[in-house]
Amino acid sequence: MASGPFSAHYWSAVEAISPKDARAVQSERLKEQLAYLAAHSAFYRAKFAEHGVDVTKVRTVEDLAGLPFTEKQELRDSLTAAPPLGNHVAADQADIVQIQASSGTTGSPSYVGLTRSDIDVWCDLGARALYANGFRPGDRLLHGFGMSKGFVGGIPVVQMAQYMGIVDIPIGAEAGADRLLRVQADQRPSALIGTPNFLAHLAEQAPSIVGLPAHELGVRAISVGGEPGGGLPAVRNKLETLWGATSREMLGGTDIACIYWGECEAGDGMHFLSPDLMVAELIDPDTDELIEPVEGAQGELVYTALRRQASPLLRFRTRDHVVVTGTDCACGRTGYKVRCIGRTDDMLIVRGINLFPSAVKQLVSELAPAATGEMRIRADFEGHSTQRPLPLVVEHADGLTAEQQSELRTTIEQRVRSALNVKTVVDLVPDGTLKRPDHVKVALIERVNS
Repeated sequence: MASGPFSAHYWSAVEAISPKDARAVQSERLKEQLAYLAAHSAFYRAKFAEHGVDVTKVRTVEDLAGLPFTEKQELRDSLTAAPPLGNHVAADQADIVQIQASSGTTGSPSYVGLTRSDIDVWCDLGARALYANGFRPGDRLLHGFGMSKGFVGGIPVVQMAQYMGIVDIPIGAEAGADRLLRVQADQRPSALIGTPNFLAHLAEQAPSIVGLPAHELGVRAISVGGEPGGGLPAVRNKLETLWGATSREMLGGTDIACIYWGECEAGDGMHFLSPDLMVAELIDPDTDELIEPVEGAQGELVYTALRRQASPLLRFRTRDHVVVTGTDCACGRTGYKVRCIGRTDDMLIVRGINLFPSAVKQLVSELAPAATGEMRIRADFEGHSTQRPLPLVVEHADGLTAEQQSELRTTIEQRVRSALNVKTVVDLVPDGTLKRPDHVKVALIERVNS
């Protein structure tokens, strides 16, 4: 159990150390982690031999650039070849006390083993992010992520909350809006966690289910993640207005840890908070070259775990694409800030233009109240590329005249064309037509027969 936050501003003193000191810590711990991999991981011993890597020659974090990436498919193959935890497991079975599974949205679930030490590391990583998000010891937390299927938004978040001295009420999104809202009305927890779209949906249902608007239900701080979009101004404003609370974003993933980026009160991107426990590199996804994380830079995040025992990963390619929103902050944290704009799996190519669905979502959300903010890209083509205009289905608000609907349709098509250089064909549908989110991540792309 953690003793508590380092200060009123940060969970850990590491969050505010100088970049030079952070590099020194990372370099020392990287050497230790590489020696551990060479001694304990059959997967990485084979990988080092294949690529001619001598781990004793890696002295600094800068030397990472000469080491091979670890791809998601390699982990799938490793799990298949040597169940239950693959050839990349690097701890004795007797020391593994927990196994988590990914959501499996891009294939078979990945399984990740945890030792007691690994759980402590995950908890400290998450505590730094959730503290930045506004959660505090003594809070009660309504758990709006899914609690089932071994998802890391379930039990690991409960463990993080308990580590922070927070009381987690583990209802879970699977329980549905009715159950969650009744618990919120009865217990009045001050903190709320879940995906942004589901929590907005939850707030919209409050008056009909518990007879009160969400902003009268006692929530002070909201942490959102699990899908891109929580940091979009229109989405954030909607959540904060509905709940009468702060809404900040966090980011993580199953393979490397659970939560490890967190947005502070400045609200303009998620800080990298843990140079002592992991290395985050930014690369060009097309050339694999390193990108300096300066304001405005875009690229794919690549992670190396430090101080990891059971399922450690070296230069793991996440396929998460981010834009760097800043390198300093009034809060005093020294880690650069990012906003996740999507995943490689989500990216579409429309007449040669790369497009992330979250960018379209932002433009549509800004048209409230004429549009509800719900939209789907109805992909009528195979794969991720099309030469035709992109079909969009967008909900309009109740009460719009035919003329107002026509104006809204034209406005959406013009805004997308102007901002993203992509031509669309918009089909307007009434409020409530599109399926609302539940405990499953919202898919902004719907596949139809081409």
